[in-house]
Amino acid sequence: MDISAHDLERLFDALPDVVFFVKDWAGRYSHANQTLLARLGLARREDLVGKRASDLFPAGLGSRYDLQDRKVLAGEIIRDELELHLFPNHAPGWCLSSKRPLRVHGEIRGLVGLSRDLGRPDLRHPDYGRLRRLVEHLETHYGEPTIIGDLARELRVSVSQLERLSRRVFHLTPGQLLGQIRIEAAMRHLALGGRIAQVALASGFGDQSAFARKFKAQVGLTPRAYQTLARSGGSWSLPDTGHQNRPVRPR
Repeated sequence: MDISAHDLERLFDALPDVVFFVKDWAGRYSHANQTLLARLGLARREDLVGKRASDLFPAGLGSRYDLQDRKVLAGEIIRDELELHLFPNHAPGWCLSSKRPLRVHGEIRGLVGLSRDLGRPDLRHPDYGRLRRLVEHLETHYGEPTIIGDLARELRVSVSQLERLSRRVFHLTPGQLLGQIRIEAAMRHLALGGRIAQVALASGFGDQSAFARKFKAQVGLTPRAYQTLARSGGSWSLPDTGHQNRPVRPR
Protein backbone atom coordinates (compact mmCIF):
# COMPACT_ATOMS: atom_id res chain seq x y z
CA MET A 1 0.00 0.00 0.00
CA ASP A 2 1.41 3.38 -1.01
CA ILE A 3 1.28 6.33 1.39
CA SER A 4 1.11 9.73 -0.29
CA ALA A 5 2.54 13.03 0.91
CA HIS A 6 -1.05 14.14 1.55
CA ASP A 7 -1.58 11.15 3.87
CA LEU A 8 1.58 12.02 5.80
CA GLU A 9 0.51 15.65 5.96
CA ARG A 10 -2.74 14.67 7.69
CA LEU A 11 -0.95 12.20 9.95
CA PHE A 12 1.51 14.83 11.20
CA ASP A 13 -1.34 17.30 11.74
CA ALA A 14 -1.96 15.42 15.00
CA LEU A 15 1.51 16.23 16.41
CA PRO A 16 1.68 19.81 17.74
CA ASP A 17 5.36 19.53 18.69
CA VAL A 18 6.53 18.29 15.27
CA VAL A 19 6.92 20.33 12.07
CA PHE A 20 6.59 18.23 8.89
CA PHE A 21 7.08 19.41 5.33
CA VAL A 22 7.85 18.33 1.77
CA LYS A 23 9.56 20.60 -0.78
CA ASP A 24 10.06 20.35 -4.52
CA TRP A 25 13.29 20.37 -6.55
CA ALA A 26 13.63 24.15 -6.10
CA GLY A 27 13.13 24.13 -2.33
CA ARG A 28 9.52 25.31 -2.49
CA TYR A 29 6.93 23.91 -0.10
CA SER A 30 4.49 21.42 -1.56
CA HIS A 31 3.14 19.93 1.70
CA ALA A 32 3.19 20.91 5.38
CA ASN A 33 1.37 19.99 8.55
CA GLN A 34 -0.83 22.28 10.62
CA THR A 35 1.94 22.84 13.18
CA LEU A 36 4.05 24.68 10.62
CA LEU A 37 1.08 26.67 9.36
CA ALA A 38 0.20 27.76 12.91
CA ARG A 39 3.75 28.85 13.68
CA LEU A 40 3.87 30.93 10.54
CA GLY A 41 0.46 32.44 11.24
CA LEU A 42 -1.03 31.01 8.04
CA ALA A 43 -4.66 29.93 7.81
CA ARG A 44 -4.48 27.67 4.74
CA ARG A 45 -1.94 25.32 3.21
CA GLU A 46 -2.37 27.19 -0.06
CA ASP A 47 -0.74 30.22 1.60
CA LEU A 48 2.48 28.20 1.95
CA VAL A 49 2.61 26.04 -1.20
CA GLY A 50 5.07 27.29 -3.82
CA LYS A 51 7.05 29.46 -1.41
CA ARG A 52 10.56 29.02 -0.04
CA ALA A 53 11.51 29.30 3.62
CA SER A 54 13.05 32.72 2.97
CA ASP A 55 9.61 33.95 1.83
CA LEU A 56 8.00 32.97 5.13
CA PHE A 57 10.46 33.00 8.04
CA PRO A 58 12.40 35.88 9.63
CA ALA A 59 15.43 36.77 7.53
CA GLY A 60 18.02 34.83 9.54
CA LEU A 61 15.99 31.66 9.81
CA GLY A 62 14.73 31.73 6.25
CA SER A 63 18.16 32.11 4.67
CA ARG A 64 19.54 29.32 6.85
CA TYR A 65 16.75 26.94 5.86
CA ASP A 66 17.23 27.80 2.18
CA LEU A 67 20.93 26.96 2.50
CA GLN A 68 20.09 23.65 4.19
CA ASP A 69 17.64 22.86 1.40
CA ARG A 70 20.24 23.44 -1.29
CA LYS A 71 22.61 21.04 0.46
CA VAL A 72 19.92 18.37 0.79
CA LEU A 73 18.82 18.79 -2.82
CA ALA A 74 22.47 18.17 -3.74
CA GLY A 75 22.32 14.83 -1.91
CA GLU A 76 23.23 15.63 1.71
CA ILE A 77 21.27 14.11 4.61
CA ILE A 78 20.79 16.17 7.79
CA ARG A 79 20.14 14.18 10.96
CA ASP A 80 19.10 15.62 14.33
CA GLU A 81 20.69 19.02 13.86
CA LEU A 82 20.21 21.18 16.93
CA GLU A 83 18.86 24.60 15.97
CA LEU A 84 16.45 27.35 16.87
CA HIS A 85 12.95 27.34 15.41
CA LEU A 86 9.75 29.29 15.92
CA PHE A 87 7.38 28.14 18.64
CA PRO A 88 3.63 28.92 18.66
CA ASN A 89 4.17 32.30 20.37
CA HIS A 90 6.64 33.20 17.58
CA ALA A 91 9.49 33.13 20.09
CA PRO A 92 12.57 31.04 19.30
CA GLY A 93 13.00 27.60 20.85
CA TRP A 94 15.30 24.65 20.42
CA CYS A 95 14.49 21.72 18.16
CA LEU A 96 16.17 18.79 16.42
CA SER A 97 15.79 18.91 12.64
CA SER A 98 16.28 16.23 10.00
CA LYS A 99 16.05 16.50 6.21
CA ARG A 100 16.70 14.03 3.40
CA PRO A 101 16.37 14.04 -0.39
CA LEU A 102 13.32 12.58 -2.11
CA ARG A 103 14.34 10.45 -5.08
CA VAL A 104 12.24 9.30 -8.03
CA HIS A 105 13.90 6.63 -10.20
CA GLY A 106 17.22 7.56 -8.62
CA GLU A 107 16.94 11.30 -9.29
CA ILE A 108 16.45 13.88 -6.54
CA ARG A 109 13.07 15.55 -7.07
CA GLY A 110 12.62 17.23 -3.71
CA LEU A 111 13.14 16.79 0.01
CA VAL A 112 11.26 15.84 3.16
CA GLY A 113 11.92 17.21 6.63
CA LEU A 114 10.96 17.02 10.30
CA SER A 115 11.69 19.34 13.22
CA ARG A 116 10.94 18.05 16.72
CA ASP A 117 10.63 20.44 19.66
CA LEU A 118 12.85 19.58 22.59
CA GLY A 119 10.72 18.66 25.57
CA ARG A 120 11.34 18.97 29.27
CA PRO A 121 13.69 16.46 30.89
CA ASP A 122 12.22 13.19 32.13
CA LEU A 123 12.16 13.94 35.85
CA ARG A 124 10.88 10.44 36.62
CA HIS A 125 13.83 8.67 35.04
CA PRO A 126 15.82 6.84 37.75
CA ASP A 127 19.07 8.41 36.51
CA TYR A 128 17.76 11.97 36.41
CA GLY A 129 19.43 12.95 39.69
CA ARG A 130 22.80 11.63 38.57
CA LEU A 131 22.57 13.23 35.14
CA ARG A 132 21.65 16.57 36.64
CA ARG A 133 25.24 16.69 37.85
CA LEU A 134 26.28 16.55 34.20
CA VAL A 135 24.16 19.60 33.36
CA GLU A 136 25.36 21.50 36.43
CA HIS A 137 28.96 20.87 35.39
CA LEU A 138 28.33 22.02 31.82
CA GLU A 139 26.43 25.11 33.02
CA THR A 140 29.33 26.06 35.28
CA HIS A 141 32.27 25.18 33.02
CA TYR A 142 30.93 25.78 29.49
CA GLY A 143 33.76 28.23 28.79
CA GLU A 144 36.42 25.59 29.44
CA PRO A 145 37.59 22.62 27.35
CA THR A 146 35.30 19.71 28.20
CA ILE A 147 36.18 16.04 27.93
CA ILE A 148 33.03 13.92 27.88
CA GLY A 149 35.06 10.86 28.88
CA ASP A 150 36.10 12.57 32.12
CA LEU A 151 32.46 13.39 32.92
CA ALA A 152 31.45 9.79 32.22
CA ARG A 153 34.09 8.49 34.62
CA GLU A 154 32.95 10.97 37.27
CA LEU A 155 29.40 9.65 36.91
CA ARG A 156 30.70 6.05 36.89
CA VAL A 157 29.33 5.14 33.48
CA SER A 158 30.90 4.48 30.10
CA VAL A 159 30.81 7.16 27.39
CA SER A 160 28.25 5.12 25.42
CA GLN A 161 26.07 4.72 28.54
CA LEU A 162 26.26 8.46 29.20
CA GLU A 163 25.21 9.17 25.60
CA ARG A 164 22.18 6.85 25.89
CA LEU A 165 21.10 8.16 29.29
CA SER A 166 21.47 11.78 28.23
CA ARG A 167 19.29 11.14 25.16
CA ARG A 168 16.62 9.46 27.26
CA VAL A 169 16.48 12.13 29.95
CA PHE A 170 17.39 15.36 28.13
CA HIS A 171 16.70 14.31 24.50
CA LEU A 172 20.25 15.40 23.57
CA THR A 173 23.72 13.93 23.69
CA PRO A 174 26.18 15.50 26.17
CA GLY A 175 27.90 17.18 23.22
CA GLN A 176 24.62 18.68 22.00
CA LEU A 177 23.82 19.87 25.52
CA LEU A 178 27.18 21.59 25.76
CA GLY A 179 26.68 23.20 22.35
CA GLN A 180 23.25 24.49 23.35
CA ILE A 181 24.57 25.93 26.62
CA ARG A 182 27.47 27.66 24.85
CA ILE A 183 25.25 29.25 22.19
CA GLU A 184 22.80 30.50 24.84
CA ALA A 185 25.72 31.98 26.80
CA ALA A 186 26.96 33.68 23.64
CA MET A 187 23.49 35.13 22.98
CA ARG A 188 23.43 36.62 26.48
CA HIS A 189 26.93 38.11 26.15
CA LEU A 190 26.18 39.54 22.72
CA ALA A 191 22.93 41.12 23.91
CA LEU A 192 24.92 42.88 26.63
CA GLY A 193 27.27 44.37 24.04
CA GLY A 194 30.30 42.12 24.42
CA ARG A 195 33.02 42.17 21.78
CA ILE A 196 32.60 39.20 19.45
CA ALA A 197 36.13 37.85 19.95
CA GLN A 198 35.70 38.03 23.72
CA VAL A 199 32.25 36.44 23.54
CA ALA A 200 33.64 33.56 21.48
CA LEU A 201 36.35 32.89 24.07
CA ALA A 202 34.03 33.29 27.08
CA SER A 203 31.51 30.89 25.53
CA GLY A 204 34.05 28.11 25.04
CA PHE A 205 34.97 28.72 21.40
CA GLY A 206 38.71 29.10 20.97
CA ASP A 207 38.41 30.15 17.33
CA GLN A 208 36.33 33.19 16.38
CA SER A 209 35.60 31.99 12.85
CA ALA A 210 34.45 28.59 14.13
CA PHE A 211 32.23 30.38 16.64
CA ALA A 212 30.71 32.56 13.92
CA ARG A 213 29.95 29.52 11.74
CA LYS A 214 28.39 27.56 14.61
CA PHE A 215 26.36 30.53 15.83
CA LYS A 216 24.92 31.26 12.40
CA ALA A 217 24.16 27.57 11.79
CA GLN A 218 22.12 27.31 15.00
CA VAL A 219 20.68 30.80 15.44
CA GLY A 220 20.28 31.83 11.80
CA LEU A 221 22.15 35.13 12.18
CA THR A 222 25.80 36.04 12.39
CA PRO A 223 26.94 37.06 15.89
CA ARG A 224 27.17 40.71 14.78
CA ALA A 225 23.72 40.69 13.17
CA TYR A 226 22.22 39.05 16.26
CA GLN A 227 23.91 41.59 18.53
CA THR A 228 22.58 44.49 16.46
CA LEU A 229 19.06 43.04 16.56
CA ALA A 230 19.17 42.26 20.28
CA ARG A 231 20.56 45.69 21.17
CA SER A 232 17.86 47.41 19.12
CA GLY A 233 15.11 45.57 20.98
CA GLY A 234 14.36 43.08 18.20
CA SER A 235 12.18 40.06 18.93
CA TRP A 236 14.75 37.38 18.02
CA SER A 237 15.95 36.79 21.57
CA LEU A 238 17.13 34.04 23.87
CA PRO A 239 14.80 31.00 23.84
CA ASP A 240 12.05 31.08 26.46
CA THR A 241 13.04 28.94 29.46
CA GLY A 242 9.53 27.50 29.35
CA HIS A 243 10.74 25.45 26.40
CA GLN A 244 14.14 24.51 27.77
CA ASN A 245 14.92 20.83 27.74
CA ARG A 246 16.93 20.90 30.94
CA PRO A 247 16.64 22.32 34.49
CA VAL A 248 16.74 26.08 34.73
CA ARG A 249 20.30 27.15 35.49
CA PRO A 250 21.09 28.65 38.91
CA ARG A 251 21.08 32.44 38.92
